[in-house]
Amino acid sequence: MHLIETRDLSYVYSDHVRALDSINFVAPRNARIAVIGSNGAGKSTLFKHFNGIFRPTSGSVLIRGEPITKENIREVRKFVGLVFQHPDDQIFSPTVEQDVAFGPTNLGLDEEIVHHRVHEALKIVGIEHLAHRVPHHLSGGEKKRVAIAGVIAMEPQVLVLDEPTAGLDPQGVSDLNIFINSLSAKYGMTVIFSTHDVALVPEIADYIYVMHKGKIVAEGTIDHVFMQPEMLKSYRLDVPVIPRLIKNLRDSGIVVSMAYTFEEARQSFLYAFGKRL
Repeated sequence: MHLIETRDLSYVYSDHVRALDSINFVAPRNARIAVIGSNGAGKSTLFKHFNGIFRPTSGSVLIRGEPITKENIREVRKFVGLVFQHPDDQIFSPTVEQDVAFGPTNLGLDEEIVHHRVHEALKIVGIEHLAHRVPHHLSGGEKKRVAIAGVIAMEPQVLVLDEPTAGLDPQGVSDLNIFINSLSAKYGMTVIFSTHDVALVPEIADYIYVMHKGKIVAEGTIDHVFMQPEMLKSYRLDVPVIPRLIKNLRDSGIVVSMAYTFEEARQSFLYAFGKRL
């Protein structure tokens, strides 16, 4: 049974704009899934269906094999945590600690359990030292972590991140990548994230969905998707620089193993050229 599954999911806005068109998507347990596409591809709209913010115009969304209903929506939103692209959209309390406590408190949990969840969530995202700070005085990266902590305090099994690196500096992107990987490795959490920056994907995903104009136009492993540069280019996406470089070398007759991350490339080059270095 998949944690999340959509079947022929379509969504039409009130102005008759078709934002999603027959989307079939699955998220298994302990997965790292990237949804890539240019701006306006429908990524955010799709994500808002995963925890019932939007209801399908047609088709269905299944959480652990069950459709989302008025009766189970509360449980669905505990199970699937959604972090918006802009953290200011979901941060509103006077202090970081109070903001992170908002969700667990509204679940009706007692004060001791709420305190424990808040402490653990702040620890997981590395911002315990910000507990008593005013959220809106924080940097963009710190706000993003507060928003993520607020969702993690609900103890979801699926974390959905809409453009998580938007507005972050390079160090913030690197820190967030390490954090996302830890959620899967340490906590067994399924992580789904969207981006139009394909360079991020090999570092933090195992599987990719490519969206364009409300449709899923391709899907597969990192290898499968990124070995189709012309397809990606046709949807205004690019292949990350490392596999692009290695493909160019291979096309030139230089035998180098394919790689997608810096560490993979380093090992590949050492193996191929080690005797000559």
